This record gives sequence, C-alpha cells and structure tokens, in this order.
Amino acid sequence: MIILIAMTVLGLISLFLGLILGYASVRFKVEGSPMVDTINQLLPQSQCGKCGYPGCRPYAEAIHESGSEINLCIPGGETTMLELAKLLDREPKPVGSEQSGVEKPKMVAAVNEAQCIGCTLCLQSCPVDAILGASKLMHTVITQECTGCELCITPCPVECIEMIPISATVTSWKWPHPVTTLTPRSKEVETI
Repeated sequence: MIILIAMTVLGLISLFLGLILGYASVRFKVEGSPMVDTINQLLPQSQCGKCGYPGCRPYAEAIHESGSEINLCIPGGETTMLELAKLLDREPKPVGSEQSGVEKPKMVAAVNEAQCIGCTLCLQSCPVDAILGASKLMHTVITQECTGCELCITPCPVECIEMIPISATVTSWKWPHPVTTLTPRSKEVETI
C-alpha cells in the first residue's frame, strides 16, 4: 500500500514537472542562434555569393558554426570585416585574400549610358537597388549604394556595365593595417 502511494505521488510530480517543461519549451523557444543573427546583421545583405555561400545568412552560419574566414565578403569590404573581427575577437585579414591571394580594391558598377538599351535586366538583378532607370530608357548607378557585387554584369545583353575601382580620396582613404614581424637579431616585435 505504501509503495502504491509513493508511486502515485512520484507519477503526479513527474507529470507536473513534464507539463512545466513542455510549456517552457514552447513559450521560450529560440528559433536560431542569436550570434548568427548578429553576424547576419553586420553583412551587407547583397546575397551576391562572392563569399562562396549562397547568401549572407548561410555565410553568417558558416562563420559562427564552422569557423569560416571573416574576410570573404567583398561587397562589405574592410568595414564589415573589421566589425566581424571585433565581434568575434578574431584577427583582421585583408578582404578577399583567402580566395584569390590578393586583396581586391573596392569597385562599383558603371553603366555606359550611350550603349544602354533600357532592358531593365540589371535593375532586376541588383540586390540593393543601386541602379536607376526604366524600360527603354537609360540606366545609371548610384555609386553610394553600389556594393560591388557584380550581379548586374552577367544579365546585361549589350555588355554596357563595367566595374571600376573607387579612387582613394581624402574621405575614402584608410590607413593600411600594420604588419607585425619578428626581427631575427633582437627577437622583438617590429611594426612595419
């Protein structure tokens, strides 16, 4: 009789705790990793695939879960890479150097307006709406909005879009990151 009462009490306690856990799992459900969401917010959302991933969200997941490099986002450039390095406490690296071995300069699209036929295919392919124009009218690029993803080049039937490097001006030039090396004589860290 005592065993039956003890089993009933334990069963009721287990049922009560199970209901609490079930309610808590529904009420406080987390849909994804908050860190992935934070990384994704830092990326430019151009969905260009230049990083080797199909979009910004998969790249953010790869950075967080598999430790992918933080310098693969060409449209985000150095600013995005530095923000990711600060957030993840990683060492900054030149943008794009993991893929090609050489850092590419920041580039923007430019439309040769004399050749543009107004087909609007570039408008449809631009993920950040940096191209202005209408059907059968000339198109132009808002250089401040262009991320340099190059997605507008392929669909252009007359090949009137080209990528041009952004020239360094007083407002766009940045100091290069110092490279640290060990000197063989003194074994001290030297900044070049």
